[in-house]
Amino acid sequence: MPAVNPKILTWARETAGLSMEAAAKAIKLSAVRGSAAVTRLAALERGEVEPTQIQLARMAKEYRRPLITFYLEEPPPRGDRGEDFRKASGASLLDVDPQLDALIRNVRARHDLVKSLLEDEEMEPLTFVGSCQMADGADEVAQKIKTTICFDLPTFREKKNFGDAFGYLRECLERQNIFVLLLGNLGSYHSNISSQAFRGYAISDSIAPFIVINDNDTRAAWSFTAFHEAAHLWLGQTGISGSSHERIIERFCNDVAGRLLLPISDLEELPSFGLSAFDDVLANISEFASARKISRRMVAYQLLRANLINSTLYKRLGDRFYSDWQRSKERSPNKTKDGRGPHPYVLLRHRLGPAIVGLAKRSLDGGQLSPTKASHLLGVKPVSVHSFLHPQPGVRADR
Repeated sequence: MPAVNPKILTWARETAGLSMEAAAKAIKLSAVRGSAAVTRLAALERGEVEPTQIQLARMAKEYRRPLITFYLEEPPPRGDRGEDFRKASGASLLDVDPQLDALIRNVRARHDLVKSLLEDEEMEPLTFVGSCQMADGADEVAQKIKTTICFDLPTFREKKNFGDAFGYLRECLERQNIFVLLLGNLGSYHSNISSQAFRGYAISDSIAPFIVINDNDTRAAWSFTAFHEAAHLWLGQTGISGSSHERIIERFCNDVAGRLLLPISDLEELPSFGLSAFDDVLANISEFASARKISRRMVAYQLLRANLINSTLYKRLGDRFYSDWQRSKERSPNKTKDGRGPHPYVLLRHRLGPAIVGLAKRSLDGGQLSPTKASHLLGVKPVSVHSFLHPQPGVRADR
């Protein structure tokens, strides 16, 4: 085995967001012959002591890095997020977010594999990716998206609930070979990433365009985020989106999503809020949003953009929406009557989406994809790949 560059050890720990003390505890270093655990870790990172295989394995797990990473000659460059649409142009980089960086690495690895499979199938480039520019205007971009994916707003609104409405939109997008994933953690709720950290991520690729939605956000917001990220695809932009609308590009993509889900003319159905009591405003917006299968925040944002409410009321509404959402998260909507939720593989299939699951199934069945690579794409053990892709009623997928 080649010697480990100690710079890799320091880089892996720091990008995992761990202090020396936290890392030493995580990888189970203990004091030996008078040397404290932190002192031993410092010696490893200075190259004075070579790490053991057990220590490297623990670092790989706790730092969320593949073991092979520790044998690189130099620390790799920062993962390619694309553009960070959450910050103002020219602003300094946001603080390091190890979990978000790990999620983006995971998404990029999956994207690379999906793209290679589609290239093997001789997939033709999708002409709509990067076909628009902001100068076209939000109305025209929205119309092009609507026409391309054959989206019908009345059909969307007729769905039973927010989840079904999003499912219809996802189906429209995936029919055009856009992969739509619901990912907000690293495979466990212990690593959940707040929707305040990111709401969506788009990979603008003409072979395998990706839309990632943070499923820790309210379900009512998923459709808006999907259209927001679709706008980035049509503009040919790869990057991370948040909740801020300070940047011009984010306002533009919000406007595109708004045109598709809530035409400005619909706002005329709301009463003039004028001197209305806050609770009355809240009730009107809530009823209006629920009937249209969209979030209350989106309605408030459209009202702000149309100058029908001021920024003070918009902020107050936003704070209330967020507190309501936080309270709702304390309940478990996926629980069944016996106290158990759906099988994890059922949830995982939903998060990955039919497009990726279907591609993995036909590629595995056709011999283009090995069980090992399929396990990396799907996030399941190699021995469980077949049962995951070919579930049988009444049979647990992990048996």
